[in-house]
Amino acid sequence: MSALATARKLTRYNAWADRLVFDAVAALPEGEATKPRTTLFKSIVHTLNHNYVIDRIFQAHLEGRDHGYFARNTAESPPFGELRAAQEEIDDWYVAWSDRMTEAYLEEVVHFTFVGGGDGAMTRSEILLHIVNHTTYHRGFVGDLFSQIPARPPTTDLPVFLRDVKLDL
Repeated sequence: MSALATARKLTRYNAWADRLVFDAVAALPEGEATKPRTTLFKSIVHTLNHNYVIDRIFQAHLEGRDHGYFARNTAESPPFGELRAAQEEIDDWYVAWSDRMTEAYLEEVVHFTFVGGGDGAMTRSEILLHIVNHTTYHRGFVGDLFSQIPARPPTTDLPVFLRDVKLDL
């Protein structure tokens, strides 16, 4: 499979998995999504906010502009509905971005400064791989937080996506 087809598949997978998670969070009992918990990002919504912030930071790197963030998360999370809409928007951006790419463009190196300091350099395809890997990792945190409710998290594995979603790339 070409790097271009892989990029398109991964952006669609990421958007699909995010939708499943946000749908599941929306179905939780009132207050569970923002309830303080023993976890790195304090709550389900704040964990999802971290994913969104990282998506935005790397979007800015891909566009060659400043992102305006000074940390990997914001002090407070927006209300769940606003965060959900913002995540859908950034997921749609990544899908559209992958649709505009060429193989050569995906392999160009992007230079940037990490939020915590230091110079970074990654190809566009490496940035995309990081976005998908990072988001998948923290969706795992959210799945663990579901078990504390207790509630069943959605299954967002790539093989399930490949089984359930018919792609025409």
